[in-house]
Amino acid sequence: MAGRKRRRMKSIDVSRLAAMIPKNEGVSLDKNEEPVQQIQPELPRDILRVIIGRLNLRDNICASAVCKLWHSVALFVRVANKPPWLMFIPKFGDLVEFYDPSLRKTYSVELPELRSSRLCYTMDGWLLLYRPKDQCVLFFNPYTREVIDLPELDLTYQIVAFSAAPTSPNCIVFTVKHINPTVIAISTCHPGATEWVTSNYQNHLPFVSSIWNKLVFCNGLFYCLSLSGWLGVFNPEERTLVQVVPPPKCPQKFFAKNWWKGKFMAEYNGEIYVIYTCSTANPAIYKLDQTNEVWVEMKTLGGMTLFASFLSSQTRTDILGVMRNSIYFSKVRFYGRRCISYSLDHNRYYPRKQCYDWGEQDPFENIWIESPDDFSAFV
Repeated sequence: MAGRKRRRMKSIDVSRLAAMIPKNEGVSLDKNEEPVQQIQPELPRDILRVIIGRLNLRDNICASAVCKLWHSVALFVRVANKPPWLMFIPKFGDLVEFYDPSLRKTYSVELPELRSSRLCYTMDGWLLLYRPKDQCVLFFNPYTREVIDLPELDLTYQIVAFSAAPTSPNCIVFTVKHINPTVIAISTCHPGATEWVTSNYQNHLPFVSSIWNKLVFCNGLFYCLSLSGWLGVFNPEERTLVQVVPPPKCPQKFFAKNWWKGKFMAEYNGEIYVIYTCSTANPAIYKLDQTNEVWVEMKTLGGMTLFASFLSSQTRTDILGVMRNSIYFSKVRFYGRRCISYSLDHNRYYPRKQCYDWGEQDPFENIWIESPDDFSAFV
């Protein structure tokens, strides 16, 4: 048993923790006596809380195996993230569903504010909506019912993203549109503005490669993924667009079918990830090597969890249980489930793969959104 505990502690710098324990060694004044080492007292609980409180979830769990004291302290300071919820918009009516994947529980709420609206993007619990009838663009918080309007813009054939919550002074709304085989248009706006700012840019990529259908904001830049996997980067301060990275070298079968709805993009801690899916193969995950401008295939997420959807994908770390090191997809039509997961630890889908094809579902009917702090007040 002791051997197993020592092995579980490998990921923690035990020597560093031990060095912080007050030592109470003493030596007898009698020169004829051998030095006698005193027994070290236990580290005070308050100090132990400070030390273990700085560990990540994985190391916290390992530390809890040392002894009863460490176990109780580790549980006291352990912090685990909550996964986002999957939000489903009905085609008819105002009853919106929110699905908690950790509890596998669904909540239904009447939200007439979403009537006749199309989901565009989400961040920090805010939704960006578009109403095609009047070209109205607005932010909506489904938990507080707060609405923030933006200037009108035709978003019928393009996707949109924003950089921060609309209550932040750093919020920038970004959209890119394919004009013709040689020109694309980029429009930006911010809450409180009276109009969108639009600039045209020359496109040097093939026709399909210049149609952008995935957007992510990271480190002050908007990353745009095209239908064929090319990555463009837009700097909103300098208003410059550069195509920088060709698609990853993944198997050809990933492009043969489901080639435009089967890709997802997310960011975490300054890193960009893309997920390629195919109905006949396991997902392939790539991380952008920003120094060398190439994609590197990932065989593990290191405990991170990806929540993929067509409009806006999210990432989480420090999630407890089996959700770690996995990808969660929104449901696939005809299978009657709220979401489907793929475990990188086990290299399999849950439930077991049944030829999943994300091209078969409406990409605008669901989106991952930040879970509320107190859902009781919401319902």
